[in-house]
Amino acid sequence: MNALAVSEPLIRGNWINALADTGWAVTHALVSPELAVQLRREAIDLHENGYLSRAGVGRAEDHALLSSIRRDKTKWLSRESAVQAAYLDVMEEVRLAVNSSLFMGLFSYEAHFAAYEPGAFYKRHMDAFKGARNRVLSSVFYLNEDWLAEDGGALAIYADETSTEIADVVVPELGTLVLFLSEDIPHEVLPANRDRYSIAGWFRVNDRGVAPSLQVALPTTPDLPDLN
Repeated sequence: MNALAVSEPLIRGNWINALADTGWAVTHALVSPELAVQLRREAIDLHENGYLSRAGVGRAEDHALLSSIRRDKTKWLSRESAVQAAYLDVMEEVRLAVNSSLFMGLFSYEAHFAAYEPGAFYKRHMDAFKGARNRVLSSVFYLNEDWLAEDGGALAIYADETSTEIADVVVPELGTLVLFLSEDIPHEVLPANRDRYSIAGWFRVNDRGVAPSLQVALPTTPDLPDLN
């Protein structure tokens, strides 16, 4: 696919087939427009009132703020907010649908608001190391109205860790949900030219060893290098 090509949203149901076929899916069908607007307002309010914090890379003692890799600000979702709880309920339906159709054994979900201020980006990476047994399926839900191509901030998706060409580009428009395999799909957030809001989330499994991520149309060689 041409690097400038933009993914077409999938109708309800087709996103599961796309996830199985390519390792990622883009849909507008799963979150209501009303909830999307409410989430957008909540994200902007949290950002403008200083409740979002600079995001880093790595976990625990390896956690660090690296401006050369990512420059977004985040805040974890909580069920104490009715709006955030409603979104988490939608993601529970996604979890059940994926488990029913693709037998991935998804067990839990976590997510945070993300704000990319002008100039912010997130370099190419994957959301989990191979065999890490933590994040299995990633999600990104976009909260931006009237987003134009010149606003930047698109999500660039690569087909696998050996690919150097962009396979898909997703414009971060309000209501767009992207799902992709955490260990298999490299991606990056291109520099934003205006405030860009989203919700990034990850589904986990209890025992990653008995519920491996899908390998359809993806390399099966176990010793390929990680890009995180």
